[in-house]
Amino acid sequence: MIQCDGFNIDWVKADDANGITSLMNKNAEALQNYFPGTLAANRNAEDSRDFIANISEDIKTKKQFLFSLKVTTQVIGLVYIKELDWDKKEGEFAYCIDANYGRKGWMTQAVSELSAFAFANHDLELLKIIVHHTNIPSIKVAQHSGFKFIKTLKNEYTPPNSKPMDMELYELRKQ
Repeated sequence: MIQCDGFNIDWVKADDANGITSLMNKNAEALQNYFPGTLAANRNAEDSRDFIANISEDIKTKKQFLFSLKVTTQVIGLVYIKELDWDKKEGEFAYCIDANYGRKGWMTQAVSELSAFAFANHDLELLKIIVHHTNIPSIKVAQHSGFKFIKTLKNEYTPPNSKPMDMELYELRKQ
C-alpha cells in the first residue's frame, strides 16, 4: 500500500466490491463514455466481485494492473495500468475518481506514485496517457505527472453509440 496525503493506493481486492459498485453508480454519467466496460461490470456488488476476481487473474499474469484509491475504507477512484506490452516495455494509464474528490491533486499524486512503482518494480520504460482534448482535468493530471504531449491520434477511440474521436497522446519515459 502507498500512503498519500489524504488517501491510500492499493491493489484492488475482493473487499473493494461494494466500494467499486458505489463509485461506478454514483459517477455513472461521467464514466459512461470512457469507462463503459468497467461501469457495466460493476452495477452491483455481485458483479463487482466477479470483476475483481477477473482483474486479480490479470494482475497475476501481468496482463493489466488495477489499483484502488481510498479514503479510509471508501473507494474514491481507480487507476489501471493496461495495454501492457512486455516486449516494448510499455503500458497505458486509465483512471477515474469520484466527482466529490476531484480537483485535489490526488489523481496526479496517484499517477506519479504508480509511474515510479511501474518503472521500479515492473521494468517498464514508457507509460502513456490517452485523453480527449476536452477532458481538461485528465490533461492536467498528465502534465502535472510529468507526461509530455506527443501527438493527436486520429480516430483513436469510439465511445459507445458515438463516432470515432481523436485523442491526445501523452508519454512519460523512465529516467
